[in-house]
Amino acid sequence: MKHYILILVLAITAQVANAQGRDAIQAYIDNYRLLAIEEMQRTGVPAAIKLAQGIHETTAGTSDLVQRSNNHFGIKCKSNWTGESVSHTDDAPDECFRKYPSAEESYRDHSNFLKNNQRYAALFKLKGEDYKGWAHGLKKAGYATNPKYPLLLIKIIEEYKLQDYSLMALGKKEIPLQEWAANRNYNDETRSSLIPAVQKEIVEEALEEEGVLLETASAKDYPDAEFRINETRVIYAKAGTSLLAIALQYDIPLVRLFEFNEMPEQETLSKSQLIFLQRKRKTGDTEYHIVKAGESLYDIAQERGIRLDALRELNHLTVDMLPKAGSQLYLKRKAGAAPPVVKNRQVR
Repeated sequence: MKHYILILVLAITAQVANAQGRDAIQAYIDNYRLLAIEEMQRTGVPAAIKLAQGIHETTAGTSDLVQRSNNHFGIKCKSNWTGESVSHTDDAPDECFRKYPSAEESYRDHSNFLKNNQRYAALFKLKGEDYKGWAHGLKKAGYATNPKYPLLLIKIIEEYKLQDYSLMALGKKEIPLQEWAANRNYNDETRSSLIPAVQKEIVEEALEEEGVLLETASAKDYPDAEFRINETRVIYAKAGTSLLAIALQYDIPLVRLFEFNEMPEQETLSKSQLIFLQRKRKTGDTEYHIVKAGESLYDIAQERGIRLDALRELNHLTVDMLPKAGSQLYLKRKAGAAPPVVKNRQVR
């Protein structure tokens, strides 16, 4: 009888431990999914892969290394690391691991580490949805020594449906930001080191409500030469550039250049921005755009290569309405209703 009781106790203990483990993993996903989406949009590293690596490398945010260093991806110092570090026993005793001031810095450094390292160049030729290719590619490029590393990542991705977050980053699935923000516990002091991505948006939105427009996010790494956004010819021009010089260089009537970019006549650019060399499209090349703090509809229309009046029409917006940071704009089909707005004011 005692034997059966012992077996029952062990079985219940295992079930409780498993449930706690799943809760920890889901909590990790809830706290870092938005950052993973943002990083995929910034660099192309799939959100599903990033979350799966973070879960595996940190034991869902509970490992000794991540507690001491905010290092979510087990990245060692290497010769070019100039930041803080901690000693941690991994493949060898007391190895040097990078230390970050926040989880956000770790997520960004992980993206940059992969993006700027020739060893991983082949990964960025894969489609963003190809999480299996990325998982096997990371192992092949030497990211991990465990032969089962790809299978571990794939299992985590499939079990916790992490592919959804890659699809959100690609604009192929809606991002339920309001639901996420409402369910997040911001007062939990034990999570004080977690990424403030959603919280940051709420703070920035509050600043906007007070009439403080923040600077738009820094420019992406646009090419120096002509390229395409939404199948439309475009260049990135710096502040102070002559609009007439651009028109002459690309053999476009100056009046057309102003028309293509929905801008008033001016001699030089007052700020660095994208300049389209042909008329923009009536729809975008992704389903949605998440409004960032400081962005105007004009900024979004330029970034997405969509006409400003078309963007307004798709989202039931008038010229005096500015969507709140974090709200979702439709780029391919008409929204059911207008998004939440900061206040009625004209913002180009």
